[in-house]
Amino acid sequence: MRTRQKERDTPGPSTPWNEIVPGLWMGGHYYTPPGGGLELAVARDEFDLVVSLFTLPGHGPAPGVEHVVREVPDAPLSPGQLRAVQEAAELTAAAVRDGRRTLVRCHSGYNRSGLVVAQALVGLGRDSGEAVRLVRAGRSVWALNNPVFVEYLNTGLEVAALLTGLDG
Repeated sequence: MRTRQKERDTPGPSTPWNEIVPGLWMGGHYYTPPGGGLELAVARDEFDLVVSLFTLPGHGPAPGVEHVVREVPDAPLSPGQLRAVQEAAELTAAAVRDGRRTLVRCHSGYNRSGLVVAQALVGLGRDSGEAVRLVRAGRSVWALNNPVFVEYLNTGLEVAALLTGLDG
């Protein structure tokens, strides 16, 4: 399964993760600090919950930290994948409401994690436009550069899953 679009003109993130709103962090498995080379972003015990939409061995989190995995591609999603994103967003929103430090991550921390974080923000009372703005302001202007994911947010994940299901 292909899990990441190749975006040659998109620079890598400069930090492993960023706080989008209090208690809600977004990141990836790799980052490129200013003036440095590619580095691994390893979650240890900084968070109470780590939601991974892409995984690699050795990237954490530490034993005892709750880890939810819902691998989805950085590409158009199937109805089942959209439901997995929605479930991950609901878990994320609930954790933030409960005061748990939560990290949502994918490969670089731009698209898949952006989709889940933005949907969690919708669940926390933001509209989709504000959620996308918060993600881009907090993580990077390159966050949510997959226009299909922004369309999913604007349509609503439930409706998008229904409409996507009509295609097949």
